[in-house]
Amino acid sequence: MNVVDLLVKYPYFAEVVAGIRRPGAYRWLDFTQQNADLDRLDLADTAAFDDYVFGKRLEGGKYLGVGGYAEHRTIYHRSAHFSTANEEPRCIHLGMDVWAQAGTPVYAPLAGQVHSFGFNDRFGDYGPTIILEHSLESYTFYTLYGHLSLSSLEGMEAGRPLQAGEAFATIGTYPENGHWPSHLHFQIITDIGTHRGDFPGVCTLSDRDRYLALCPDPNLMLQIPSGT
Repeated sequence: MNVVDLLVKYPYFAEVVAGIRRPGAYRWLDFTQQNADLDRLDLADTAAFDDYVFGKRLEGGKYLGVGGYAEHRTIYHRSAHFSTANEEPRCIHLGMDVWAQAGTPVYAPLAGQVHSFGFNDRFGDYGPTIILEHSLESYTFYTLYGHLSLSSLEGMEAGRPLQAGEAFATIGTYPENGHWPSHLHFQIITDIGTHRGDFPGVCTLSDRDRYLALCPDPNLMLQIPSGT
């Protein structure tokens, strides 16, 4: 038995974003090289990127956008945060994104407590971030929420208990959310080590297997039907 086995058999998690499982409420978004739209888009221009996501792909916010786990993404070329001259670029996405309007509430999928939080204030980074700690049977694991509003951190305390389905944050807007179109980065972490308020959400190709083992598919908890 391990954390993944427990998540697979757990009967129900509260929705992290309200309505995310409703058929017809969302579209799966592709940010890999297979998406030819990205070749014509100035991804460093967050306003243009936002207009593409919410204007073109999500039809003015009519739909939520979802997807991204284990994707080899081209969109990280927009930021030096993921690529430097002397290091292998990071390009494998370790979480799942929910693209929704700024101000959308974020709910705890499972009872737990606040592990840590921080403001990762670099272009392309998480922006305001909260990490929750959960326990199932004898296992402890963590869920990370990135690209939140700064107001989500006001009054936040490590150790604060949360019930399943309790609202504890809201999705942020750019630039405070790390300069991204508004969305939630949701990630499961089985071993957080010494990290606090931050954890890699994107890794290199060479580290892919190691990090995907640490960060299993977030849809185990989001429970969004595939292919809809």
